[in-house]
Amino acid sequence: MSRDAAVLQNYDATCRLAQETAENIQERNRQQRTGGNPAKINMTLRASQQKLKQNIAQLKEDLLRASSSRRLMQSEADRRQNLIDDLLTREKQLNATFKGDFMEPESSRSTLMGAGAGTSGGVAANPWLVNESEETQGLTFGQIKQQQQRIIEVQDEGLDALAAVISRQKIMGREIGNELDEQNEIIDDLSHLVDKTDDRIRNETRRVKLVETKSASCGEPSFVFPLLWSISAQYRPDI
Repeated sequence: MSRDAAVLQNYDATCRLAQETAENIQERNRQQRTGGNPAKINMTLRASQQKLKQNIAQLKEDLLRASSSRRLMQSEADRRQNLIDDLLTREKQLNATFKGDFMEPESSRSTLMGAGAGTSGGVAANPWLVNESEETQGLTFGQIKQQQQRIIEVQDEGLDALAAVISRQKIMGREIGNELDEQNEIIDDLSHLVDKTDDRIRNETRRVKLVETKSASCGEPSFVFPLLWSISAQYRPDI
């Protein structure tokens, strides 16, 4: 038997036990009103209430285990939690009624005698599979489990694809950064070369001006032209 089937069976048994307990409480109250001896039925009620409490605790533990292992979608887990909360409320009402601390009117007594989620033809309906989504209607627990497993696998595949895209973008960003570093180095080299060329041009310009000044003072302009020719040849190798 699968785990989900066992949980469903436990829930059905708990609902039946709650209904039997309510019926026994009603019978106990009837015997008290008619002067009967309810001692035997009181013993049965105490055992039933203890068993009811244990079954509800087991349902809570099974739901917690299923939720933590991601076997249930969140909406389904919330719905089952509501069903367990209804059982807890019924258990407290039954316990209070048994102790005589809670006297129910006839209208609410019929609700307590029911399954807590509506009846059909006197048979308690099982709300454990009520109001389920269209995707899971008509499916067994095994098929629902397989469907949820496929959903998880699709989500994992989507996460893997997203991780691959992020990894590629990271590689592209690293390559772009390396290219920018290389371009910056080239620009730095060009800037350094331009600065050196500017310095040489300024130095040669000062030399030319100095020679012109000396030539003008000596009256020998013939020395300027060979010097200018030499300077030009340094920057124009084709001359």
